[in-house]
Amino acid sequence: MTSSYEQPPRADSRTYADAEAELQRTGQADYGNWVPASLMRLLLGLSGALLLILALLLVLWSHLVVLIIVGVLCALMLTLTAYLELCRRLFAFDGGGLMGGLHEMVVDNLDWDGRGRLLDIGCGAGALTIRCARAFPTGDFTGIDRWGPGWNYAKDQCEANARAEGVIAPIRFVRGDAARLDFPDGAFDAAVSNFVFHEVRGQPDKRALVREALRVLRPGGAFSFQDMFDRPKFYGDMGSFIRQLRDEGITDIEYIPRTEDVIGAPGWIKAPRLIRGAGIIHGRK
Repeated sequence: MTSSYEQPPRADSRTYADAEAELQRTGQADYGNWVPASLMRLLLGLSGALLLILALLLVLWSHLVVLIIVGVLCALMLTLTAYLELCRRLFAFDGGGLMGGLHEMVVDNLDWDGRGRLLDIGCGAGALTIRCARAFPTGDFTGIDRWGPGWNYAKDQCEANARAEGVIAPIRFVRGDAARLDFPDGAFDAAVSNFVFHEVRGQPDKRALVREALRVLRPGGAFSFQDMFDRPKFYGDMGSFIRQLRDEGITDIEYIPRTEDVIGAPGWIKAPRLIRGAGIIHGRK
C-alpha cells in the first residue's frame, strides 16, 4: 500500500508493552481480560461444588452409576476451568500479552499520519484507544462502547487507565452503539476496532457494521479493523465482501487473514469461541 502521508515517530512497541504490563501488574491500570474474572469465579465455584458432592457421595452413598456421572461432570468442569485459566493468562497484558499483541497489529496496519481525530469502536477498557494515543501523540481520540453487564469494562475504568498511562493527547470515552454511531458522515480522520463487530447484538448483518464504521470516516481517512473476518457465519465470503467495498468506493483496502497465526498464537487457544478465524481489513476510504 502506498501513501502520500508521512508517518509520525512511533513509540517502541516493546517498551510500550513492558510499561503496559507493569501498570497492569501493579494495579495502576486495569485492562480486564477476554476471559473475565467473574467467569473464572463461577467456574471455580461450580468445580468446588461438584468435588464436594463427589466426596459426599463416596462417603454416604456409593451408587456406581451416580458416582460415574458426577465424576465425569467434575472432570469436565475442572478441565474447562483449567483451560480457560490458561487462556486468561495468555491473553493478559501482564501475562502472555496476546491481547496487547493483537492491538499492536491493528495499530501497525493503520496508515495514518496522526493528525486529526481517531475513533475506537468498542473500546472496552480503553487499551487500544490509549495505545493509539501513545503511538500518535498529535491526534485527538474518542473511544466508544456500550459497556454494561456481562463485560468487565467501564467508562471510569477507561479514564483511569488513560491517566495511569500519562496520555497527553486529547482523549475521551463515551457511550455508543457500533450499530448506529452517533456521529455525522466523515467526522473522523481514522478509525480502529478490535474484535467488536461480531459481538454487536443489535445488528445481525456484520457487514453493515463495517459500512457504518466507514461512514464516519472522511474521504481519505485511514482504518484498521480486526474481527472474526475469516468466519463465514459472520461475514460470508471475504473476497466477495472486499470486492463489494471496492465497488462502493473503498478502493484502498487490504485483507490480512488468520491474524491469530500471524501473531503466533498457540494452537490450543484457537477454539471456535476464542480467536479462531481472526483477520484485519485496513486501508483508506
